[in-house]
Amino acid sequence: MPACDTADDNRPETSRDFPRPYRPVSDLGSNQFSTEQIRDDRREAVTVMDQADITEGMTVADIGAGEGYYTVRLADRVGASGRVLAQDIDEDALRRLGARVERERLDNVSIALGGVDDPGLPANSFDRIFMVHMYHEITEPYALLWRMHPALREGGQVIVVDVDRPADQHGINPQLLFCEFERVGYRLVEFVRKPQIAGYYAQFEVAGERPEPRDIEPCLQPGETATEISIADEIAPEETNEL
Repeated sequence: MPACDTADDNRPETSRDFPRPYRPVSDLGSNQFSTEQIRDDRREAVTVMDQADITEGMTVADIGAGEGYYTVRLADRVGASGRVLAQDIDEDALRRLGARVERERLDNVSIALGGVDDPGLPANSFDRIFMVHMYHEITEPYALLWRMHPALREGGQVIVVDVDRPADQHGINPQLLFCEFERVGYRLVEFVRKPQIAGYYAQFEVAGERPEPRDIEPCLQPGETATEISIADEIAPEETNEL
């Protein structure tokens, strides 16, 4: 059942041509998924960057950058000839990240405020787009993925790192993730589970043209039926116990 806070009258007007997700959405969690030292000790960022084939000179977007764990490591990996755009919807987190970027003199990093349904990425600009431990917090996945689509260069990839658990428990079922990407014009090219990343790694590429927003068919949660969704949508918010 979709989360109550995604009812149409509570959605951004810019999202209303898109379907709402038929799943809960996690509350925004801490921007610090774990301590950086713990993540480095298990070689998380190195493992993910190697898997994504991040090399010197690339241009990478870090969506939901938070405190910048991946941002600073991506900046080092792509080098002076590369660029990293760190984006988040949390202005306080971006201010802290901006201070860190200045303190560490990361001249190849830019910072931008994003929207819940639009990452605001320039077209044809990125070799990789990272979405690490944040996809389950996206309230408008179809709108956001649709608007992100043109930002990838030819051969560009979207990297998702997340945990296989219910979407309201700070994770997302991989099959549901695959479906939501596929419905908006992407194709899964790689999926692996690795202990170093405390979850799974999924890599997507563009697969043809984007559908029209109103033609996007929302994905059901695993085990859910269209009949259950139809019944749930007919229940007024005040009649349900899931508020």
